[in-house]
Amino acid sequence: MIRLEHIEKRYGELHVIKDVSFEINKGEVFGIVGRSGVGKSTLLRCLNALEPLSEGEIYIDDLSISSLNEEGVRELRKKVSMIFQNFNLLSQKTAIENVALPMQVWGYKSDEVKKRSKELLDLVGLSEKYQSKPRSLSGGEKQRVAIARALALDPEILLCDEATSALDPVTTKEILTLLKKINQDFGITVVMVTHQMEVIKDICERVAVMDEGRVTALGPVEELFLNPEKSLKKLIGEDDVEVLQKGTNIRIFFTQEYSSQEIITNMAKDLKVDFSIVWGKLESFRGRVLGSLVINIKDKDKVSILSYLEEKGLQAEVIINAY
Repeated sequence: MIRLEHIEKRYGELHVIKDVSFEINKGEVFGIVGRSGVGKSTLLRCLNALEPLSEGEIYIDDLSISSLNEEGVRELRKKVSMIFQNFNLLSQKTAIENVALPMQVWGYKSDEVKKRSKELLDLVGLSEKYQSKPRSLSGGEKQRVAIARALALDPEILLCDEATSALDPVTTKEILTLLKKINQDFGITVVMVTHQMEVIKDICERVAVMDEGRVTALGPVEELFLNPEKSLKKLIGEDDVEVLQKGTNIRIFFTQEYSSQEIITNMAKDLKVDFSIVWGKLESFRGRVLGSLVINIKDKDKVSILSYLEEKGLQAEVIINAY
């Protein structure tokens, strides 16, 4: 588990991270999202001590990062690996040499280095590219080499700093599929920093939304995107929905087991009530379709409709003059 407690980061007068606290569960795919310059990449670099904290503390498996000496930090970075937007491959070395480098630095035996480097390149789908240098690889292939290199020392945590930002949509999807496989097959905790909303919805279980150095929202991806708070609305460019001022406005959340058409048709038929559809949204999260619907009803029907939705196992909430 990764635990952040009231961390602060300053560069002179510039206050980059402000009183940030949250936990990341072992084996989780966790997202940190926000506009450029809000401190998310700096926060990520604090997790493996590339950036020292100004205040607060970070614990990894109950070990305080700030308490580590030079050797302890070295051991930490073996446990916490990282991939970057620009791949950071050595241009004069082949793919297999790039993957081998961390193991060579740590003094692994030559035969072991060669064997594991090949296994990792096979894992990321580059079995035909052992001897290729970065200049002959596509962007997606370069990131695959970077992922293989990041796995070389058998880390428990993988930090991804805008790892798909330089890639086209198809290649981004392929890299996310690979990261999901690595997470599922090896139980590696993945922390994704990105400004790409589709990345968060495709791979992350929970997300922290950052704005001006602070975490302004934290929770399951589905909940935050289907019912976004102010800073996330600003980030995704979504305006408030104008609900009707008369009657009662109810927001209904539904899963792929229910369609919005099925919900409203059955409810109207079963309860014999009238209502207006104010707004609706459908989203896909990790391959699962979820949605929300806002309806306006007569005040007298509120209790019966809420009871009906509860009986059907659907989450609903009353909205007071705002979305």
